Amino acid sequence: MAVAQEPGIAEAAEPAVSPVSSHNEWDPLEEVVVGRLEGATIPSDHPVVTCNVPPWAARFQGLAAGFRYPRVLVERAQRELDGFVALLQSLGVTVTRPDAVDHRRRFSTPDWSSRGFCNTCPRDCLLVIGDEIIETPMAWPCRYFETHSYRPILKDYFRRGARWTAAPKPQLTDELFEPDFRVPAAGEPMRHILTEFEPVFDAADFVRAGRDLFVTRSNVTNRMGIEWLRRHLGPGYRIHEIESRCRTPMHIDTTFVPLAPGRALVNPEYVDVDRLPDVLRSWDILTAPEPDPIDDRMLKITSMCGKWLSMNVLVLDDKRVIAERHHTGMLRALESWGFEPIPCDLLHYAPFGGSFHCATLDVRRRGTLESYTD
Repeated sequence: MAVAQEPGIAEAAEPAVSPVSSHNEWDPLEEVVVGRLEGATIPSDHPVVTCNVPPWAARFQGLAAGFRYPRVLVERAQRELDGFVALLQSLGVTVTRPDAVDHRRRFSTPDWSSRGFCNTCPRDCLLVIGDEIIETPMAWPCRYFETHSYRPILKDYFRRGARWTAAPKPQLTDELFEPDFRVPAAGEPMRHILTEFEPVFDAADFVRAGRDLFVTRSNVTNRMGIEWLRRHLGPGYRIHEIESRCRTPMHIDTTFVPLAPGRALVNPEYVDVDRLPDVLRSWDILTAPEPDPIDDRMLKITSMCGKWLSMNVLVLDDKRVIAERHHTGMLRALESWGFEPIPCDLLHYAPFGGSFHCATLDVRRRGTLESYTD
């Protein structure tokens, strides 16, 4: 006698196909999360923030910390962001957005309190490795709850089959930060503001090349954070450190940027190509051209990023690359290397933390897990 099956049981038994699947920086892009500007608040005044931003921006940030960004900055950036989203959609890429949040609301832990920052840069707080999406333990107190604005997206991905992990939530007490930290001058030994009190890292300090990940130790990523991710991923992955000569290192995507299998863009000011990891010996190392100067006085004062933001590109596939329209030197260089640069405007996003790579999180790329190194 046949037993009637309850509706939905057969469907539930079918293995879910994860909507999250991204193994590198160059496979054909299918879905991406793009950040938001609504509710953006100038980050709270904390040494781990001010040590990482240019001097002019640090002075502005110290005076205005906890207040909303000036409307003129938001409106200029919003126009460009809307154009970027429209471009992605016109190219057939699915675009997902986080919730708008009032980042000026104060929050606290048992040890400290802060206001928020913004959710303009999903690349920092979320890391995609294959079908897993990882919430990262960031070192800026004002970003402590930043992933909450992405929770509806994360829950949806999880229900549809993605793996969802959160790294240990850091305490961010004084023990994590070097007292009386001073940015090292040129020629001085490198030092960082972070101790090894607990694991912290930003996802944007990592880039992916299949089974190999590359990382820069920085003022938001410590050795303990790198080791946490190494153990979490296990023996199927290898993590290699890229030494940076930047005096205020924060995020690898203006230092070392994989563009295609066996091809990477490097910053000649920050990277000694002779000291790159041995696994890159067979790779074609492309030297970034000097960035085009920016004359906008407001940007010089408010940008949270250095001049090498010209390297902060978004790869659509192993040929097409979205790059900043202003940086004509980079556009010409990409073309000379055999890529198809797609110019787009996002210059005025810099006061909010980045450009195309920072503003996005590639959730799904069409490809499989492979090894691209010797």
